[in-house]
Amino acid sequence: MLEIIHQDDALIAVNKPANLAVHRSKMVGNADTFLVDELREQVGDSVYLAHRLDRATSGVLLVARNKEIAAALGEQFMGRTVHKQYLVVVRGWPEPAEGVIDYPLPGSRETGPRREARTRYRQLATIEVPIALGRYPQQRYAFLLAEPESGRFRQIRKHLAHIHHPVIGDCQHGRGDHNRLYKQYFGCHRMLLHAWRLDFHHPLSGAPMTLEAPLDDAFASLLARFEWALPQNASVSCH
Repeated sequence: MLEIIHQDDALIAVNKPANLAVHRSKMVGNADTFLVDELREQVGDSVYLAHRLDRATSGVLLVARNKEIAAALGEQFMGRTVHKQYLVVVRGWPEPAEGVIDYPLPGSRETGPRREARTRYRQLATIEVPIALGRYPQQRYAFLLAEPESGRFRQIRKHLAHIHHPVIGDCQHGRGDHNRLYKQYFGCHRMLLHAWRLDFHHPLSGAPMTLEAPLDDAFASLLARFEWALPQNASVSCH
């Protein structure tokens, strides 16, 4: 059963599990289960995606109950009036601790044209673990709040890799040695990127809405182990 965060006559918000593909696509490959199919069966009605999350990413996913609502929500995403906040664990400690990554990105095809893309981030906590890897006797990791201003393909993952602080568990843009370390020492087998909060306007009433998706056990237990807390001031101030 999928965890439903919000449900009304217009839309459904789901806490998407990590490693569940949202829908069939060439990017997904040989997946045999899809979120849209599971949700359709769970609610007993048609559902239409308003936006997407990568297969490895967890968190808030908006799904419309008809095509018109999906289009209205899609316009909010395209118009960049939706405020998205992600929780992410990266290798190293970003410098500065709060900043903007402004780096054009291509679409799903790496050879395609690059378009402007900006991601704001704020460091929430850091840790240094006494585990040797390569030429370093200790490893540094940081817990970040990330806010993508645009919605490019794998934007946060590519932007953080670009500044040499890749997302832990990212198989495409991350570091395999650090991903293996998390599996071996911390029992963490998922990418540590979570779509935590979404601020938007209800497509029918226009009322402002804030939806928040709880962390799964794997992500939450890692935070507890590192004694990291969720942010109280949930914003990134730099521009």
